[in-house]
Amino acid sequence: MHSRRGGSYADANIEIISGPGAAGGRRRRKPAAGRGSIVAVPAPQPASRLQFQDILYEKRDGIATVTINRPQAYNAYTTTTLAEMSQAFQDASWDDAVGVLVLTGAGDHAFCTGGDVKEYASVYLHRPRRYWAYMGLFAQTLDLLRNLGKPAIARLNGIVAGGGNELNAGCDLAVAAEHVTIRQVGTRVGSVAAGGATQWLPLLIGDRRAREMLFTCEPITAQQALQWGLVNRVVPAAQLDAAVAELAQKLLEKFPECTRYTKQQVNFWKDLAWGLTIGHARDWLTLHMANWEPLEGMTAFVEKRPPDYAGLRRRAAEGKSSELPWGAPVRTCPACGARYLPEEFAFCGRCGARLEGADA
Repeated sequence: MHSRRGGSYADANIEIISGPGAAGGRRRRKPAAGRGSIVAVPAPQPASRLQFQDILYEKRDGIATVTINRPQAYNAYTTTTLAEMSQAFQDASWDDAVGVLVLTGAGDHAFCTGGDVKEYASVYLHRPRRYWAYMGLFAQTLDLLRNLGKPAIARLNGIVAGGGNELNAGCDLAVAAEHVTIRQVGTRVGSVAAGGATQWLPLLIGDRRAREMLFTCEPITAQQALQWGLVNRVVPAAQLDAAVAELAQKLLEKFPECTRYTKQQVNFWKDLAWGLTIGHARDWLTLHMANWEPLEGMTAFVEKRPPDYAGLRRRAAEGKSSELPWGAPVRTCPACGARYLPEEFAFCGRCGARLEGADA
């Protein structure tokens, strides 16, 4: 991204000097503090100049629309998607011509179904430590969404699941089509919905309802979400765009600074809950990614089979490790010296020798 006169967002030590003979302005090093100057700041770009792979971005008539464009994956987001949404949110925040942001998904089947479990299984299960960086990006995306300085409307056009509901909860308002269903999925796939759902659902729908959604992972209908306070309006799918446009127009007909500070004030409890927990959640989820639960849950999802919940519970009841497949890495091969073999292995995975004490 570039400034109005050419600098980059990172060009903090450059100022733009305008005046006679300085066509378009000239650049020089920023003077010492206290001297008057015009400093280059991040400037919004025409939406057509921002090239994205996973999202669509449009700005028109005071409304910026961010569309997750992965309908083949039910609009699940990848690392790339999060990075692109962050860029779009920042652009919308800096653009004074934008008064409202609309977040939605491509097509009519899904708004967003959270993180792409196939990416989790292929990348983060193999390199759990990388999940810490991923969670940092996810937290940044939600921070930018909440701190736009402008209202954000979730246009719910289909299935809302997992992190998709955390994006919904991160918006200020939500309009849902009648066919929408909303659910959390964390405990079904070996994770915890601690990227917004555990923090904000109790504030939005009440403690007991939040616990029901988080523990059971059962979906609720659009009408139920309306009754619970998780969405503001429910309309037939054919009227969704008109309903979102009507709500956005009402927001645009209010004073922008008053709207910005109203959002800041209303966000207080959400920000408090988020700030107290997201760092801990980021660390715990990273450590947990090396656990058997996400390995089984996400692998089962990719393989399209039910996870073996009962097997893990049975192992724990029998006094065996339910955290590590095949037990703790405590055995050593007497033949080749390979160390840290799982305690339940009968043979060395390196040389094939029978391990001491293995059952015949």
